[in-house]
Amino acid sequence: MSATAGAAGSSRPRGRRPGESGTRKAVLDAARLRFAADGYTGASIRKIATDAGVDAALVMRFYGSKDDLFAAAMVIPPDAAQAFSEALDGPLDGIGDRLVRAFLRLWTDEDAAAPLLATFRSAVTNEQAAAQLRAFIRARLLEVFVPRFPDVVDAPLRATLASSTLLGVVVGRQIVGIDALVDAEFEDIVAILAPVVQQILVP
Repeated sequence: MSATAGAAGSSRPRGRRPGESGTRKAVLDAARLRFAADGYTGASIRKIATDAGVDAALVMRFYGSKDDLFAAAMVIPPDAAQAFSEALDGPLDGIGDRLVRAFLRLWTDEDAAAPLLATFRSAVTNEQAAAQLRAFIRARLLEVFVPRFPDVVDAPLRATLASSTLLGVVVGRQIVGIDALVDAEFEDIVAILAPVVQQILVP
């Protein structure tokens, strides 16, 4: 064996992965991070396989297609999503503060952030992602806020405007990376944004 061949062989990971379930999870974790970074169009099965340390053929065997892998990667943990809905509980006069806190935490939550960012980045070019994002906003805000506060005039429009405002902050802070938003403290953002959201939802 040549020195070159020996060096190449020594660079390969040794041993087997800890079972199919562990490998499948590694692929899914890699897919979430890659979709979050590159969006649906920019991410590829080959890149995801490389990130996960497996062959592209194994990714296809697990998930069948890029679309099916993307659908699996977009699933948001129920506990994280439930925390956002629970922000609507409590007195109406504090809903702006609770909603802003829950929303910003959701996008930085260790389990929820990657699938959310993957969905958000991909929604511009992929209808599946756009539909998933619409469904999330509808299920977590519109379908909860509107029935709970029937006396609020134009509640569906107000809930949509509030969610659009919050999504704008996410774009600026975590997608575009605007310095003032990235550098701002969590509590400073809440202090400025919460009264705005409160005014939108409850005039």
